[in-house]
Parts: sequence; C-alpha cells; structure tokens
Amino acid sequence: MVEIEVESEHKYTVIIGAEWRSSLAGIKASYSKVLIVAPEELRSQLELSHPYIFYTTNGESQKNSLTLEKIWNYLGEIQLGRSDAIVGIGGGATTDLAGFAAATWLRGVAWFAFPTTLSAMVDASVGGKTGINSPAGKNLIGAFHSPSAVIVDLTFLDSLSDRDFSAGLAEVIKVGLIADPEILELLTEAPTIFAARSSSAELVARSIRVKADVVSRDFKEGELREILNFGHTFGHALEKIRAYELRHGEAVSVGLIYALYLSEALLSLDPAITRNVITMLEKFTLPVQTKDLGWEEFLRVMQSDKKSRAQQLRFIGIDRIAHPVWLESVPIEAARSVYERIIV
Repeated sequence: MVEIEVESEHKYTVIIGAEWRSSLAGIKASYSKVLIVAPEELRSQLELSHPYIFYTTNGESQKNSLTLEKIWNYLGEIQLGRSDAIVGIGGGATTDLAGFAAATWLRGVAWFAFPTTLSAMVDASVGGKTGINSPAGKNLIGAFHSPSAVIVDLTFLDSLSDRDFSAGLAEVIKVGLIADPEILELLTEAPTIFAARSSSAELVARSIRVKADVVSRDFKEGELREILNFGHTFGHALEKIRAYELRHGEAVSVGLIYALYLSEALLSLDPAITRNVITMLEKFTLPVQTKDLGWEEFLRVMQSDKKSRAQQLRFIGIDRIAHPVWLESVPIEAARSVYERIIV
C-alpha cells in the first residue's frame, strides 16, 4: 500500500492499494449519514447494501446541471447535514460530479473519492477540482473542494476495458511528458496494453506523486498547476465538438499531439519526440488525428478555455521532456497551421 499526501485547503491522503469495501465501511462508521454517488454501470459490480445511493448515467452525460439538481433534491430528502458525507465511486465524471455536489451542498460537506478508472485514479480524483459541463464548455462550472481522502483500489482496473485503460494511459503519458521521463520509459518498454497493465501500480503511483506535488504547491491554478493541462486545451475542444462521444483520454491523446506540434513550431521541440509519442499512443490504440470538424469551431471553443485571457490563445508546451513552457498569446495562424497537421 502506498500513501501520498496532498496539501490543499486541507491535507488529505491518496491511498493506493486499499480495498474499497473495507474503506467504505470505515467511512460509514465515521459519519451518521453517507450518500454514495455512482454510475448505473457499476450497480451490479458494487452490490452495495446501503440506504442512500444515487445512481447516475454513465460517462460525461452525468456532468450537467439537471443531474446535479436531482442530487441536491435527494440530499434534501435524506436531510444530509454538515456532519455527514458524500462518496463518489466511479470514473472521473462521477468524482467531478460528486465533489461538486459536496462543494455546493450546505456550502461544503466532506466527500471521498473512489476512482474506478485509470484516468480517474491518476487525474480527476486528485487535486480538488470539481465541476460539471455546460453548453459553453467543459468544466467551466465548478469549485475547488478537496476530498477528505482518495481511495485507489487497483483491482477495479482488472475489469476495465482495454479502451478505457488506454484512455487513461493518455493522462499517464501526459505526466511523463511534463514531469517524469521514467513513465515514458516504462511505456516504451511495454509492447502491448496487456504489458502496460502489469505496470499499473507503478504508473498510478508515479502519476499521482507528480500531481500531488503540483497541486500542493499551486492548489487554485495560479500558474504552475496549468502544466497539468498539457494537451487539454485542444483535447477539451475536441470532446465538446464531438459531443463527448470520445473518451476523455482519447481526446487528450489528440490534444497531446497538437501541443507537441505547437511546441515544435514555437519552442523548437525536437520532432523526434513527437514521432516517438505518436508511436506510443498508436501502440495503445489511441488516436493521434481527427477528421476536419471546422477550424473556426475549434478556435471559438479554445478561446473560451479556462486558461485563455481576453480570448487570447494560451497553451502549455514543452521544449524538452519534463520541461513545460507557458505559451502566451499564441498567434491564431500558428494554431491553425498546427490544426492542419492533425486532420485527416
């Protein structure tokens, strides 16, 4: 078992290798009332004997104001109070939603994250960002509200589909590119998804250590934390334009290549790095291109990204492995030129 401390508005622990049922039993014993939020697809797997469960739809479709309002209404029905807690069990969309419900109910109640996907384990459940999507964009409505603990039961990965595991690897590869080259070495040596699965524990721990370090130094994304969005500006735009039919990690995979091409153009990044990352992503069946969905639409969505300032395009790039660089006021023509490199 590995424990990683995170400093935010309060200190909490990410426990890797815990058993989720016993951990949940401990939480239930510590609070008089606990609401569990979980996606419908986990109903049979969880088999929870628990009085208060709110099942959501699956994936990004749950992250909206309608679902949130239903959770609020249910919280009111069960009279969940300030000394009670919420538990989110599921992928990143579920932990985002459960955390935001906890942040907004009674101006903030305790909550716990039980991530069940690789992407949620290494990214969404750690860091205290909670939120929902809206027609304006992804995660534009939210709050910083850290969990009381994150329980990472790696056995959830045993039943995770290859597609979902690969989608999580995109987030892991992102961490390797911005901070931990050893991650890239491990994945370069893994010839298949099956081989990568055998390194899950180390990949998860390395990724969480990086995120915990960054978040502890910059909880509310003053600047440093923005490096965690490497590949996400274009990736989020692709998710929204494709109406969330892609997994988050699949959209990020294309976004990573966009960010690397942009880094070649503006930071003189060695193109060999991009070629190696393309090979790695394709090995794990992740996309590296997108069909042409209209540059103007991508531009509009990227200009509304959380990192943009006065509609100026801002990206995170790298000029070498593990050395992120902030790209301010990226010329639109440069951004468009890179877009033309990744469309098919």
